[in-house]
Amino acid sequence: MTLPAVPDASASKREWRVWAKRLRNNSPNMSLEVERHLVRWLQERGLRRVLAYRAFGSEVSLNALPLLDPSLVLYTTRANLTPAPHLTVHPWESVRVRPGWNLLEPDADEPETDPSALEAVLVPGLAFDRAGYRLGYGVGFYDRFLPTLPQGCVRVGVTTEALRVDALPSEPHDVPVDFVATEAGVTPVVRP
Repeated sequence: MTLPAVPDASASKREWRVWAKRLRNNSPNMSLEVERHLVRWLQERGLRRVLAYRAFGSEVSLNALPLLDPSLVLYTTRANLTPAPHLTVHPWESVRVRPGWNLLEPDADEPETDPSALEAVLVPGLAFDRAGYRLGYGVGFYDRFLPTLPQGCVRVGVTTEALRVDALPSEPHDVPVDFVATEAGVTPVVRP
């Protein structure tokens, strides 16, 4: 199968999303390699209280993190659509299969955790660029959530090397990550 060509700089976010989804859906699963790098990186920095997403579709899965390092205190998110799209933080083990969405999320009545306790946030994305900007699904959950994190909380994008690009289209409300984790390791982003 021929992999899709990388869109050019003038391509819309919609075109980038189509490209990234096709590429990710047709790429080998690199989750365990990415998770091993993340665990080592978190341990080296002494980061223990970590928000990790529950993978949807062909996203890099983080489900092995508690097995690779049982000392991590993990949290996850719940996507809420009302009153406006936003994320809430919950204990990692509080998830259930969300009916109709086929994803693991805490129930709506599950107690929330204060995000100020977080030391690191692992951020999903369809693709990431060298400056740390991410291509999400277009709803803005993480663009609203990331600015609410405490100062010093490290933001780490999670993807594969195939989905790291030089530059993505970005808008003023887009919030970049500080590092990007792939099967090759965890690297700092380069701010222009």
